Amino acid sequence: MATLSAITDSVHFAHTDLVNWTLVTDGSGVVIIDAGFPGQRDDVLDSVRQLGFGVDDIHAILLTHAHVDHMGSAIWFAKTHGTPVFCHTSEVGHAHRDYLEQVSPIALAAKAWHPRYLTWSLNIARVGALTHDAIPTARALTDEVAAALPGTPTAIPTPGHTGGHCSYLVDGVLVSGDALITAHPVSTRRGPQLLPGLFNHDQAACVRSLSTLGALDAEVMLPGHGPIWRGSIREAAAQAAT
Repeated sequence: MATLSAITDSVHFAHTDLVNWTLVTDGSGVVIIDAGFPGQRDDVLDSVRQLGFGVDDIHAILLTHAHVDHMGSAIWFAKTHGTPVFCHTSEVGHAHRDYLEQVSPIALAAKAWHPRYLTWSLNIARVGALTHDAIPTARALTDEVAAALPGTPTAIPTPGHTGGHCSYLVDGVLVSGDALITAHPVSTRRGPQLLPGLFNHDQAACVRSLSTLGALDAEVMLPGHGPIWRGSIREAAAQAAT
């Protein structure tokens, strides 16, 4: 079950123990940024309904990146309802599953002895982590498309976790995806951090993207994993870089 919090009049944060998503609303409907695991579809739908909207009111789903924990239910929305799905142009091929940039089974197997990794692996398997489906209709988010969406989200390229990872600024709020998080089930650390290196496609690029985020003028961050961060994004990025 997701806990839904109002961040601004238009931005709402859905938090779960495994992954988060963000909803942006106006009088005409809703945009979802990231969409949880496939097995969290009912939770995503419930968060939309809590805001007074239905599935036909979803204007689009924006992906920070095309890992299954962020695009999972978007697979169903796109296939069943024709919901438009957008991501950074460098991530489109990933969403199409022309290639896959994610932690290897061998790397995970090496961590299987660790209770945190074992528990996390079992929990995500229950919500569809082994799904390999693509979103063949995913397209690049253009300025023209963004301008017509609730909240007029601004894409902030933050490659590293994947080659085309993209964060978003909307209504003064940073939606950071997995470029900068505040907690994760396999991490003992709390507060701003990068994901463990085995999850990142390019660790050096992850660190460079922290500088991009740190330069933003925002005081609230909604991460892909972990609780809301309120305060200087520059400070959050600096903490994650240590």
